[in-house]
Amino acid sequence: MTIEAQRRAIEAALDNYRSRLDAIPDDQFDLTPKGGGWSYAEVYSHIMQATIGSTLAMDKCSGTTLIPTSQGRSLLGFLVLTFNRFPPIRVKAPEAIAAKIPAKKISKEDARNLIIKCRRRVNEAAPFVQDSSIHRRVKHPRFGMLNAAQWFKFILIHLNHHIRQLNRIEKKLRAG
Repeated sequence: MTIEAQRRAIEAALDNYRSRLDAIPDDQFDLTPKGGGWSYAEVYSHIMQATIGSTLAMDKCSGTTLIPTSQGRSLLGFLVLTFNRFPPIRVKAPEAIAAKIPAKKISKEDARNLIIKCRRRVNEAAPFVQDSSIHRRVKHPRFGMLNAAQWFKFILIHLNHHIRQLNRIEKKLRAG
């Protein structure tokens, strides 16, 4: 998939997040489902903050200040980026990430603003991905050293992964 096709797919995923957000009843947005897990608010907080963080990593990779490296992806990073999806098991975010960008119960208005910010950051970063060096990489906590194109691909995979989580929350809340 080309960078432009990935950008369009990310835009479509963000559109999906926005339309889902508008459909979530206000009184359910920050509810923790029975049996535990994240609320809608926490998912939106996490996914949008992670997307913004990924665009910042892409910016670093696209610049000239990073020293090129031959270090690459971890096995998990290789698998996720090859198969375009996370493994079918539920895993908690690494502690380093959870501490750095904790999932918070944000408002629906905050979520809308974060979607707008993500869209802007993705569109600003996308033109630089194609010409960035494949040897300038920033470390992902689980996936190893990723270059700008790999970070861009990760954004789409990660957005799609959390759509499934929103579906699980919806199902749990409907079941009562």
